[in-house]
Amino acid sequence: MSTPAHDPLDDPLARERAHLAASRAALRAMREDVEALDIRDVAANWVNAQVLTRQIDERIKALADLSDTPLFFGRLDYLHAPGAEQAEGAEGERFYIGRRHVHDADGDPMVIDWRAPVSQPFYRASKKDPMDVGLRRRFGYTGGDLTAYEDEHLSDPAEAAATSKLLQREIERPRVGPMRDIVATIQPEQDEIVRSGLSGTVCVQGGPGTGKTAVGLHRVAYLLYAHRERLARTGTLVIGPNRSFLNYIEQVLPALGELTVRQATVDDLVAHVEVRGTDEAAAALVKGDARMAEVLRRALYAHVTPPTEPVVVVRGSRRWRIPAYELVEIVGELLARDIRYGAAREALPQRIAHAVLVRMEQAGEAPDDRVQDAVARNSAVKAAVKEIWPAVDPAKLVLRLLSDAEFLAEHAAGILDEDERKTILWARPARSVKSAKWSAADAVLIDEAADLIQRTHSLGHVVLDEAQDLSPMQYRAVGRRCTTGSATVLGDLAQGTTPWATRSWAEALAHLGKPEGAVEELTAGFRVPTDVIAYASRLLPHIAPGLTPVASVRENPGFFEVRTATGEADVVDACARLLRNEGSTGLIAADARIPALAEALTAAGISYLAPGEETTRETRLTLVPASLAKGLEYDYVVLDEPQAVVDGEPDERTGLRRLYVALTRAVSGLIVTHAAPLPPQLAE
Repeated sequence: MSTPAHDPLDDPLARERAHLAASRAALRAMREDVEALDIRDVAANWVNAQVLTRQIDERIKALADLSDTPLFFGRLDYLHAPGAEQAEGAEGERFYIGRRHVHDADGDPMVIDWRAPVSQPFYRASKKDPMDVGLRRRFGYTGGDLTAYEDEHLSDPAEAAATSKLLQREIERPRVGPMRDIVATIQPEQDEIVRSGLSGTVCVQGGPGTGKTAVGLHRVAYLLYAHRERLARTGTLVIGPNRSFLNYIEQVLPALGELTVRQATVDDLVAHVEVRGTDEAAAALVKGDARMAEVLRRALYAHVTPPTEPVVVVRGSRRWRIPAYELVEIVGELLARDIRYGAAREALPQRIAHAVLVRMEQAGEAPDDRVQDAVARNSAVKAAVKEIWPAVDPAKLVLRLLSDAEFLAEHAAGILDEDERKTILWARPARSVKSAKWSAADAVLIDEAADLIQRTHSLGHVVLDEAQDLSPMQYRAVGRRCTTGSATVLGDLAQGTTPWATRSWAEALAHLGKPEGAVEELTAGFRVPTDVIAYASRLLPHIAPGLTPVASVRENPGFFEVRTATGEADVVDACARLLRNEGSTGLIAADARIPALAEALTAAGISYLAPGEETTRETRLTLVPASLAKGLEYDYVVLDEPQAVVDGEPDERTGLRRLYVALTRAVSGLIVTHAAPLPPQLAE
């Protein structure tokens, strides 16, 4: 409940604990009210009852009170009542800021949703612009218990300029389990991105530890709050690089009360065929090139054959003839409209039927729409459509392109050179779609062909994380999912680890179909310690010249050590040392080194998890192949053999980028172990 800012109680901590207890009781009452709803008299039929039941179940889940999650994390004491700043004698109000709205039995707010406009000054107010806030209070928790608070009197320059100890402690707090929300620690530059409008596409360039993933997820939560009805109709989607990453972030939105956002990888989106094969890097590079879209378009529309014979429709005793030249005009008009291949094919019989109806009317008849539909279904018309504009299966189209050298050469003329065509042609053509060993890049081509035939359904908003690793054709696949909506693109050009890694965000946004998107850069590092990010940044001139290095804002420099190892036993010893600390530990190594390290950990009696598996109090070590480290974070990291990480990639630049990713996964401390010499680029 909003209350006067001046409270007579002498024990502020006791008062805040009492408000927390009352808020939890109010939330419990809200949940019980929903659970008690009786829909028998309002559900008109079984279908309505099922829909209402599902909505009620989702509402009950959204009102869950997680015992170890703070219900509110901050408080704002306004100098004046919001909206009445200029009113003489206006009394200020107090608002508690939390993850969801909570009200009492009278409907008065006890906790304000962090996304509400009145909550914005909690993130934006400063000494220079206090936004009419007299006091900002942050709360410290141990588990779900409120144990401390910290005040900022924004009218006092000395206090307003001080660094928040609770904020710093929350940022650096050890983690066990999946990624947490950062709703209590969102910074002003992050909040500006989070609250940007739904209509615009935003691209966030952010180095390690800048919170770009969290910003993207919180932006989804904010948009669902601000545009709930619209996004409920159009849908939202979060796209991650792999399943391990999605498992890591999957609890963030539910913790904020948002349960309806779908999560997927790009491979999930384009799963028209079973992927059983892999491409050489050179082939994948050509298949992922945006030029392939034009090759596919040419190959598809080559199936349209200009008619050379008339269509004769027999109805009763009358015969209606549409000459070939008129059919050519109809086909030409459909091609000129630049509509989807399948939509044009569906329109063709109606256009032919309309031409027949014109002749019927000229002959004195009065045909109606039913006659036109009947003519469109006439066998002669169907046969003509099949001959002129045949149905095309997208997978069969791609199969032919990759199997038939002459077909590919014909439609790639002037687009792909001979070497490029040879690179993507299958050495052993598959006999059928089912027997083909499709690669991930092939599946994207099939998705492109499918969209040329039938428009892909567009969502209201899409978040694309770790975008720097996508090929142009993959960007197009994602862009098809938000043609009428907007997108949030998240990535770091320095962490691109594919041969086709993004060279510029302007180019990526163009492939996405959002060239007008705004590019924002986050350069303040909240998660990676100063010493760690400084060491990793030695690689930037070699992997992303001109990119602004991340500047850590952490007061604690973190733990950092480079040590020589004589074998796996020394690596295991480093892990054991870090496991004495609170929080999670990741052992990151070149993919080829994983089996040997797994064997050494098992021999030492240290249990470990695979990426994506949830850490527990008992098992806090994750063994991470370098290829899967992107996007993941651990309190402490042991990085095994940096040179092996570099050597595990097809070229040095990609290898150094992979190493940069691996070096920047630690939140509190990093130990680098090596027997082989370190990459020279890490030398000072």
